[in-house]
Amino acid sequence: MQDRNKPQASTALTSAQFLQSSLAVLTLQTTLSKERGSKEEPTDLSVDPDYSGRVECLTDNKTYYSLKLSNVTRKDEHKYNFRIKADEKKKWIGKPGVALSVTELHVESPGEVTEGVSAVLTCKTTCSLTDPTFIWYKDGRPLTTEMIQKNQQLHLQTVSSEDAGSYSCAVRGSEHLPSTAQTLRVRHTPKSVSVSISPSGGIVEGSSVTLTCSSDGDPPVENYTWFKDGGDSPVGSGQSFSIISITVNHTGLYYCEAQNAVGVQKGSVWIGVQR
Repeated sequence: MQDRNKPQASTALTSAQFLQSSLAVLTLQTTLSKERGSKEEPTDLSVDPDYSGRVECLTDNKTYYSLKLSNVTRKDEHKYNFRIKADEKKKWIGKPGVALSVTELHVESPGEVTEGVSAVLTCKTTCSLTDPTFIWYKDGRPLTTEMIQKNQQLHLQTVSSEDAGSYSCAVRGSEHLPSTAQTLRVRHTPKSVSVSISPSGGIVEGSSVTLTCSSDGDPPVENYTWFKDGGDSPVGSGQSFSIISITVNHTGLYYCEAQNAVGVQKGSVWIGVQR
């Protein structure tokens, strides 16, 4: 039998959808708790540590109440109700409550591409946005205005190693709510292959010389092979190549061939031997 003195609580909003980290204001009529289950005591958000400093109850002290929830995250997706409690025996809760659905921008990225190909990154959201303009960021810095897209996609033509980095996106007007950054890795052949000589001074016959090859590759260099100009066969392997008791016959141009899974590049150095 229905208690005629029971306050009749109803909600002004039955559902709401917000961008993650935005400010959610759930307006309730005569109706601050999070529903966990019909047999469990509802959680009081004013004392819940997960909501500390983020929740505020607004009221006109008459019939309308609002739950203001700040810094919204996906963990806040619950059904919210306002509860009236006179004493331990007289308790009422507003039904059906407000269902909070939280969404966020996210970047779909190929993750890894090889230098020279094209790549497409897409900024996605389940929010219903009216004619949005999407802004793209690389390593936290906005890309040039020419790269601002209205179709949610960022097209990278002829990808180079300089395009590697972390990409995120945001909707113009809500730049304070960017997506989580996604890393784009660009595989490329070894670059800036160089050879150093030790000792660095003049090379005298009978001394020892070590050549060291350096390069920048992604993935890292797997093999280093050494050649002398005019010869078809390798004279050594490994990142360093040493010549013990050098003679004038060793004079010439030496090449370091650096190879990774993508390709091969060379660096060279001239060795001049004094008698």
